[in-house]
Amino acid sequence: MSSPSTQLTTTMGIYEPFHQLSRWDVGDTFKSDDSPNTGSSTVVQVDARLENKSEYIPCEPMEHSRSDQEATRSSDKMQRRLAQNREAARKSRLRKKAYVQQLESSRLKLAQLEQEVDRARQQGLYIGSPDGGYLGLSSTANTGITTFEMEYAHWVEEHNRQICEFRNALQVHITDIELRILVENGLNHYYNLFRMKENAAKADVFYLISGIWRTSTERFFHWIGGFRPSELLNVVMPQIEPLTDLQLVEVNNLRQSSQQAEDALSQGIEKLQQTLAQTLTADLVSFRSQMAAAVEKLDALETFVSQADHLRQQTLQQMARILTTRQAARGLLALGEYFHRLRALSSLWAARPREPA
Repeated sequence: MSSPSTQLTTTMGIYEPFHQLSRWDVGDTFKSDDSPNTGSSTVVQVDARLENKSEYIPCEPMEHSRSDQEATRSSDKMQRRLAQNREAARKSRLRKKAYVQQLESSRLKLAQLEQEVDRARQQGLYIGSPDGGYLGLSSTANTGITTFEMEYAHWVEEHNRQICEFRNALQVHITDIELRILVENGLNHYYNLFRMKENAAKADVFYLISGIWRTSTERFFHWIGGFRPSELLNVVMPQIEPLTDLQLVEVNNLRQSSQQAEDALSQGIEKLQQTLAQTLTADLVSFRSQMAAAVEKLDALETFVSQADHLRQQTLQQMARILTTRQAARGLLALGEYFHRLRALSSLWAARPREPA
């Protein structure tokens, strides 16, 4: 994603006209009494020159007044622009402060939920996500997965809020500075999800890679613990056209490299499945050594999930680098609405009328 900056340059020019005043030839006008050119004619010539002189005198203050008015207007325009920039910066600081406060509030809520989970575990209750994602007896429940489900529920709520914020921002045409803050917040929100999934994979990689923490429709597109990076590009690119020739080249290169990395990871998963099957069917000395060898091979699953999330994050970062700030905002809005519609479709599918068996 490119990142253009806004410069305010005001140039003021002051034009001062120069007037050439005619000189009076006093020596030729006032001569001695014995001159033949004395009398009323001399007075008339002097009066005429005084009248010609008086025609130039009022012009200079008029020109200065017009120049001062132009300078005043330019100065007022510059002050208005500076005031607008200060107001935009102030709003950006307020938005950032509100976002930090919201993160702190989410952290406190998460700590409270963790305490409730611990109390429920001590009381011997069943625990799990609201949609029945991960269930188990509290005596054997994986607290890492339970924490992830609570964090992911908060993540989805924040994601829906950001979708509305992007939509409103693009409708009212806010400044690029404010839009850049929203784009960075949106990207960081996805990065936080990858961090959460990394911790969940350490707790139970099969839970994460199976996708049972997602809705049914989202699981239909599930790929190694999340979405395919090429799917991201296919969803986003039609919403941000037209692109420049350079952007088209870079997007095509990004799509090609993402698909190659996806194919390599998918082939690695298939190879792991074949190796694991061969290990389980091999004629080993004891059952225990056979299971130990299989468990050792399954440790590679966590690496595959980490590499897939790394590919997803790299694709988001490269997309933001290639696009302008406004294009990146439209792209994140399109991606967020796509996931929101997948979740809505899952709810509609679950609530559909069914014929009795």
